[in-house]
Amino acid sequence: MHQVERAIFDIRRGLPVLLRDGDQDVLVHPIENVDDGALDRLIATAGDAPGLVLSRHRLALLGKTLDTSAARLPLSSLAILDVRRLNELAFGADAGEHFQPPVAASRADHAALTLMRRALLIPAALTARVARKSRDRVESLIESGALLAVEASDAEHCFEAASGLLKKVSEARIPLADAVDSRFMLFREPDGLREHIAVVIGDPEAWLDAVPLRLHSACLTGDLFGSLRCDCGEQLRNAVADIDAMGGGVLLYLAQEGRGIGLANKLRAYALQDEGLDTLDADQVLGFGEDERRYGVAVDMLAALDIRRVQLLTNNPVKIAALIEGGIDVADRQALYGRLTEQNYRYLTAKSKRAGHMLDAVLNGHSKGSPDGF
Repeated sequence: MHQVERAIFDIRRGLPVLLRDGDQDVLVHPIENVDDGALDRLIATAGDAPGLVLSRHRLALLGKTLDTSAARLPLSSLAILDVRRLNELAFGADAGEHFQPPVAASRADHAALTLMRRALLIPAALTARVARKSRDRVESLIESGALLAVEASDAEHCFEAASGLLKKVSEARIPLADAVDSRFMLFREPDGLREHIAVVIGDPEAWLDAVPLRLHSACLTGDLFGSLRCDCGEQLRNAVADIDAMGGGVLLYLAQEGRGIGLANKLRAYALQDEGLDTLDADQVLGFGEDERRYGVAVDMLAALDIRRVQLLTNNPVKIAALIEGGIDVADRQALYGRLTEQNYRYLTAKSKRAGHMLDAVLNGHSKGSPDGF
């Protein structure tokens, strides 16, 4: 999988990569930050017009319902094949209707979107089939190191390939205001893009049979800066205090900003929310589903800590299901709230009504996290 990891690095730099699927070679370029020069080079190198691969979430917004995860919009008949129009189609709030009907995505197309997600970019890609007349030119680029080639089947499974390969890198004692006896353990994924922290609170020898556990997705704006748009920072600090009061346990601080879409896309979604969309609809405009997080890394971290049975601090039923699917015995659940504010009310309401989070108590003003009179 080293080639796939290199491909992710190139894609994040805005470079094309070649995906090989049998006798079909496909050039892939991220839509994010594409410019006219890159578009011209892609067409010249492939010798064929590109298509725009979009997720089913984005296509649903364009009025095209799919039973697959992605489809390809042919671009050869667009009157003007320019960057502005491509961006409007890929992630614009108003894409218009002037595009050809989508066609079935190939394995390479699906793999291209998977690479974009893994690279934390907009889940949209330009893909161009390499014409027969262009094969020699493409092969020379590969041989010279100017173009990286990877198997589409490997790229398509790049999320699963990281399973079981998490490495504990370092650890240290870090006394916290709400849990003085705490240790931080840093785990790194094999591609090096994501690092996760296990906060071990108290003495593991004294823990309960069902270890108190919080899975907390990183939120720079809420955790560090105290953003009022969410309740993440208060949930984080309340979880640390609750785990300490329960006799100790673990908080897994997971690099899953913006429900897995990354900080750049989260800020894009915030801008769309300012125009009136809720948090889930804003993510869909960008091509994402309602929750892009994967919890295999949490299961791997628990295995490294020799934890098999937990009491989970969460309001999210998906986290419960993911741990159970990963072989963790979830013995009990404890609710965990932040403070309800005027600024986060719409966010929490969308999570409750549309994503099934168990937030009735805080939304109805019955929890200790709710201010009087709101």
